[in-house]
Amino acid sequence: MNRIDRLFGILTLLQSKKYISADKIAERFNISIRTVYRDVKALQEQGIPVSFEQPKGYFLVQGYFLPPVSFNMEEANALLLVERLVNGFADHSIRTHYSAALTKVKAVLKSSQKEKLETMNQHIKLQIPERLRFNYEYLSLIQNAISDQKVVAIEYVNAKEESSRREVEPIGLIFYAFSWHLIAWCHVRNQYRDFNLTRIVLLHLTDKSFLKTDHMPLNDYMNLLPVSY
Repeated sequence: MNRIDRLFGILTLLQSKKYISADKIAERFNISIRTVYRDVKALQEQGIPVSFEQPKGYFLVQGYFLPPVSFNMEEANALLLVERLVNGFADHSIRTHYSAALTKVKAVLKSSQKEKLETMNQHIKLQIPERLRFNYEYLSLIQNAISDQKVVAIEYVNAKEESSRREVEPIGLIFYAFSWHLIAWCHVRNQYRDFNLTRIVLLHLTDKSFLKTDHMPLNDYMNLLPVSY
């Protein structure tokens, strides 16, 4: 990667995150920390408002906006392939949002690229078993609950077909055993519980903030699962 492409890549990376450390930039572009410093200085000299906050890292000053970027065909094809995976392994809510996002990506493509993408679209198929056709619309709401730290109210039917209503604090989503699972702190059980999304009858986001402030990392919970990844 030449320096111009790297500088543009660093700028794009800065736009995608609130903060990013020099170590992360160095790791991403396989460069030294000293080179990171030089590249950031070069961006600043071009009038790009890159600032630094200890210990969080570099960030773009609020209000700065980079015009829409262009995509090469390899990147566009990769997004097209991911669309198939999203359609197969996500629910209605995520499929809708991804389709809207991909439409915006296609809008910045050149006419010749759009034609190639439409042709490629006819040559990618994904055969999904019936059990993986998720007809609920919970994933997007759960993502919002996790990021905003809001309580979710659910009606759940367990493996014994027993129904219950819970208020839970979501800490993450895990896909295993051919299904999405909501991992959350349950106010009824007063412990972390694993809710298979296919067994959730009803789900809505409340305006209540988390009561528990020291939730365990999702990776730690994954280590407790009796499954092999």
